[in-house]
Amino acid sequence: MEQKILKLIGVKGTFKKDVVPMMNYSSANITTSGAGYVVSLYYMKFLTDVINLPLEWAGLVTTVAVVWDAITDPLMGIITDRTRSKYGKHRRYILWGMPLLCLSFILMWNGYGFDGRTETLKTFLYFTGAYMLYKTAYTIIDIPHVAMLPELAPDYDLRIQYNSVGYIFNSFGMFPSFFLVSAILGSFGFDTPQAGAQKPMLIAGLILAAVYGLSLFITFKRVREKPSLDLKVEKFDFKALLKEYKYVVINRSFRQYFFMSLTYNIATFFYTTTLIYYIEYVAKLPSMYTLFTTIAGAFEAASFPLNYALTIKFGKKKCGTIVTPLMIAGFAVCLFMNPTAENETSIIWKILLMATAVLYPFGKSGLGYVAQNILPDISDVDEAITGRRREGVIGTFNTFIKKTVSGVMSSVVMFILGYFGLVVGDDLKDILAVNPDFQQSESALLGVRICITFIPITFTLISLFLLHRYKMTKSEHTVIRAAIATKHKYGAVKLTGEQIEIIENISGQKYENTWLGTGNNSAEACTVEPDENGEYQILIDIENEMKKIRNSKEGKKAVAEETKDSYDENLEAVKKALGEDE
Repeated sequence: MEQKILKLIGVKGTFKKDVVPMMNYSSANITTSGAGYVVSLYYMKFLTDVINLPLEWAGLVTTVAVVWDAITDPLMGIITDRTRSKYGKHRRYILWGMPLLCLSFILMWNGYGFDGRTETLKTFLYFTGAYMLYKTAYTIIDIPHVAMLPELAPDYDLRIQYNSVGYIFNSFGMFPSFFLVSAILGSFGFDTPQAGAQKPMLIAGLILAAVYGLSLFITFKRVREKPSLDLKVEKFDFKALLKEYKYVVINRSFRQYFFMSLTYNIATFFYTTTLIYYIEYVAKLPSMYTLFTTIAGAFEAASFPLNYALTIKFGKKKCGTIVTPLMIAGFAVCLFMNPTAENETSIIWKILLMATAVLYPFGKSGLGYVAQNILPDISDVDEAITGRRREGVIGTFNTFIKKTVSGVMSSVVMFILGYFGLVVGDDLKDILAVNPDFQQSESALLGVRICITFIPITFTLISLFLLHRYKMTKSEHTVIRAAIATKHKYGAVKLTGEQIEIIENISGQKYENTWLGTGNNSAEACTVEPDENGEYQILIDIENEMKKIRNSKEGKKAVAEETKDSYDENLEAVKKALGEDE
């Protein structure tokens, strides 16, 4: 039964030895995915309909906070890459960010009686500050957590397995969070955040803050990193900062990944920000919002086995090319629904709405799974260029631009909706009190469709085109890792013309201009050879690896057991590493 479960979630090995460490690492995903999901679903509606901020001002709240987030991300990446600690480079930041995130999540959903119509500037400043605090805390936690993965899972397939477990924990974070908010709103008689819903939203914020704090503490407590006390840190100044990011930009694999991921995120951002307005003002089915999101979540989770199978069999790109067209179909369905008084009872409109709930999340998972699996590999290409592990810089340079753009996009969405004349919040309530038959204008409905259909389809097509251009395969990645490991061990590496061509194609740099290609005239230079199966061997220094294991409390027992069974050929090295005679 255990092996059947492991096969279902895409993990090789045993539950205790292999899955539990993945679960410990992925526990933080409950927070990073859950908090982000609740904010993306409800926060704009909370600001416009509960707090009564005008659409443009609500968009500006997120823009300021996200631009601030984009500025702090690179700083956090540089800090983690330069952290020397016996606990490792990343883990302790998760603990430090935990109380800040819990506090910010409470403040974000507490209106303190603010009214955005009568105290617009005061309300704007408060919620901008609360959102900036949340984004800062999220950065302190998320950047080190993501940067930790390439170290915990150095192997190409092992990373897929870690991401598979992480994908499941994303669902554990997203949908219980959504159900909790929906249940609390429902207990007060609300379908979505609207006028009078300040109390239930604050209660939801308090409960979720406690849940998210616990999940972060589990990751901090249970994950083990290798110490970074011996980390060599170069002098840091403005010139060094520019140099750090120069090496990121010249990395061809990073550029391909970055623009693909950026356009994908723009598409999903427009859709998710507009969705709640679409369901209420175009579909006119606000009572179905909870059911819609539940079905969408179920189908996104259900896509995992297919995405995993396609990835394992055909590589990390395939699920994106096969599954993502369904996402475009989900966007297109939104064109066929028109607001009518009969929507609430119309079976056709409900079927159309549910079709979107099925197609979009299932298709979205394809490119999302690709991006999640590709990012850790970019750090290996960067190491081939620079000779250093810079997971923090790679991850944060990626998020710097994406978050800046998404911050701008939030204002763009709200500006489009406001420009085309969408009426929301208490303004709509006041109009309905005078004119119960009021309908949103055709112009307003067009603005909603632009944001939920036309723009998302355009950027998804661009993302698919860029995915087609991404070239790194498993075999090419293994060549790069084998060459890096060989050079670290022997100080020099000899590669064939074919191997050099692979590195140049993946990195976008002349081989002699990379760290791998310099200083290889030593007589001790070692070749990188494939085995009988045509797979390249990644050299491991047994002595150093055993020292790392010995330093961990959990490793002492494992070393004793594995020494007996698996390390007979390296017995002398193991003895030396353990400092024991037998």
